[in-house]
Amino acid sequence: MDKAYQHTPDRPWIFRTYAGHSTATKSNELYRGNLAKGQTGLSIAFDLPTQTAYDADHILSKGEVGKVGVPVKHLGDMRLLFDQLPLEEMNTSMTINAPAAWMLALYVALADERGDDRKKLRGTTQNDIVKEYLSRGTYVFPPEPSLRLISDMVSWCYTEVPKWNPMNVCSYHLQEAGATPEQELAYALATAISVLDTVKAGGQVPESDFETVFGRISFFVNAGVRFVTELCKMRAFVELWEEIGRERYGVTSPKALLFRYGVQVNSLGLTEPQPENNVYRILIEAMAVTLSKKARCRALQLPAWNEALGLPRPWDQQWSLRLQQILAYETDLLEYEDIFDGSHVIESKTEELKALARDTLADIDQRGGATKSIDFMKESLVDAHIERIKAIESGELTVVGVNRYTESENSPLGAGDGSIQTVDPAEESAQVRDLKEWRSQRDQSTVDEALANLKQAARDGTNIMEPSIVCAKAGVTTGEWGTAMREVFGEFRAPTGVAMVIKTEGEEDVTAVRKEVERVSEALGRQLTYVLGKPGLDGHSNGAEQIAARGREVGMNVVYEGIRFTPSEIAAQAKENNAHVVGLSILSGSHLDLVRETIAELRKVGLDNVPVVVGGIIPPEDSRALRQMGIARVYTPKDFKITEIMGDVVGIVDKAWLVEG
Repeated sequence: MDKAYQHTPDRPWIFRTYAGHSTATKSNELYRGNLAKGQTGLSIAFDLPTQTAYDADHILSKGEVGKVGVPVKHLGDMRLLFDQLPLEEMNTSMTINAPAAWMLALYVALADERGDDRKKLRGTTQNDIVKEYLSRGTYVFPPEPSLRLISDMVSWCYTEVPKWNPMNVCSYHLQEAGATPEQELAYALATAISVLDTVKAGGQVPESDFETVFGRISFFVNAGVRFVTELCKMRAFVELWEEIGRERYGVTSPKALLFRYGVQVNSLGLTEPQPENNVYRILIEAMAVTLSKKARCRALQLPAWNEALGLPRPWDQQWSLRLQQILAYETDLLEYEDIFDGSHVIESKTEELKALARDTLADIDQRGGATKSIDFMKESLVDAHIERIKAIESGELTVVGVNRYTESENSPLGAGDGSIQTVDPAEESAQVRDLKEWRSQRDQSTVDEALANLKQAARDGTNIMEPSIVCAKAGVTTGEWGTAMREVFGEFRAPTGVAMVIKTEGEEDVTAVRKEVERVSEALGRQLTYVLGKPGLDGHSNGAEQIAARGREVGMNVVYEGIRFTPSEIAAQAKENNAHVVGLSILSGSHLDLVRETIAELRKVGLDNVPVVVGGIIPPEDSRALRQMGIARVYTPKDFKITEIMGDVVGIVDKAWLVEG
């Protein structure tokens, strides 16, 4: 056998699972267990209050504490989170964005406390605020101060924690929001350019060091199930990043020009029906980012097969970890040079994607860069997602078990109690008690002085990192850091990307529902009004945007103002707009608490007769509980035909206001 292209196996990528839940102590137990099973890096999931810089006792935190990740309220939680874990030896990825400077400050403060060398700390803070405006929704501050915070971190990290990636440009959530491959390429690269341009203009980094800074920018991408396209997308990323480095910034070092990226494979395509099929999807997606050596990921984390149903259990995460280990250690994948070099099919598709991405990048440049193009990019993503959903509804895009081959045997994998992980509702009150105790034991004058210095640094342009580390050591909480920054920088509400009027001609289902809307509206004496709200801190708005767009398409007056409203604010919107129906979209697992509170608020303003529908990732037992509360209908990912949902909503309004009224 010709062994010219075979060699001793390369080192595998870093094996990660995205994990964190309920408390720092329980998350630490999970991390130590996963590392013992062969995981080689940590990927920390923070809860939504932490991600949006609120304390556990803030009104918007109610029902959200510890639900989608671990709450980190102060340095004490950071101590518990990394108990018995050697920081100098860890490779720690933090999915944190708006308060990224704060979480890194807590991490560095802990290292200092332990006597660890800052220069040995390795890891990544995601810190991509543009994609938060576009898709994920855990933004806090407006674009300009957000870029300033990222620039401060980039400028500080390369000398103080030189092995740390201060920013991880995250195109993962763009694909989750419906991005095409060329959009994912262009929007991510445009974000990196906006940060690098801001760093250059900021003057904190000498020109001679800029190449080093360029080399510390990393990426976090998505890999979907269209294997060939995704593999070519990654090769396009590698080549375009080198092109940008050489041509735009004059970078010449081959090491600095490397496209350094981690991956979580696609969660958007995971299905609630026949969830066992997700294992195959995850494997195929993992292959797209590992088979091509020149475009191979540096780190990989895989979702669990049952994430469309709820939080995965440790066993489910172990199954995903074993998939990575089999791919890396049992196959001969790592023994060969790039097996796709010279393929005219791969090269042609890669060049096609690069050309499309260059065109989109040029368009964004003409608009003034990424932060000036947020409205344009958001509308483009919503439009792309509309096309994807309609292709699934029509059957043009096959999803096995959903719109084709739907006959199924009962699966033994998810049967019985404990089939998904749940968070004890009592944990939230325990977190609030811990917070009050922490505050009572601090030296308040030291806290006040640290916060005053932090706000002064934010106002006068001083780098934010050292004042944040001082705050961490003084006992400042996540919410106090966030409040200080909000006082200086203000807050931001991102565009929804939903067009006011959307018309589609020639679609029989849409036309039929539109006629029903017209009939019911005429009987009501005004246009059927649907108030759609996202209570709490859940920023995943893709589903709400699609419902809002389709509702307007079928002729409803849809009131949708975006994410992060309190139940009382949603009740006020319903009152102000004289709603015929209220819809709540919740994907954070906080549906029981937030729905209960929203119903109570509707009752307070005299709208207890208005029907309420709920959509989200909701287990069957919770669906039953919601119906017992009086919810008219519960929709989950298996309800993928949005026009049918809108027809159902019209029927609910008809029954509530005309038949029963």
